[in-house]
Amino acid sequence: MAYPSYDPSQRQRELRRRLMLPARIRSDGAWSDARILNISAHGLMIQASRGTAPGTTVELTRGAHVILAKVKWREGTRAGLQVHHRLPVDDILTVSQVPGLQLTATETLKRPVTAERHERSRGRARIIEFAGVAVIAGALSIAAFVLLEHAFAAPMAKIEGALIG
Repeated sequence: MAYPSYDPSQRQRELRRRLMLPARIRSDGAWSDARILNISAHGLMIQASRGTAPGTTVELTRGAHVILAKVKWREGTRAGLQVHHRLPVDDILTVSQVPGLQLTATETLKRPVTAERHERSRGRARIIEFAGVAVIAGALSIAAFVLLEHAFAAPMAKIEGALIG
């Protein structure tokens, strides 16, 4: 089997993360919605309904991040953007950077997790488990008693009839 020869002029592709994140894009002075489809340290692939020509510089916003990029290619609604500085990929992917998606709670609603609370919870769980086992055992013993009573009722009636009669 022949392997392709190594060509040092070809650079290895950067690791890209496939995703689908909402973003806003500004090109030609107008804002529109876009989706980031994949991201690497030096570029993005986006999907936007508004077309921009290759070579155009665009501004993309995701949360608090503002990314200036150059359109390298365009096919239909998809476009490849190249940035000249290294993108903080992990920061852009973090949900906490998007104010609309942040979970918020006031400090008064948060209860501290303590060992005492864990022990109380564990104790309650043991009591509930014991009660459940006791109820099941009681129901099974009553069912066994009823079955045995019916099983011995007919022969005992015959014995009683023979003794009396």
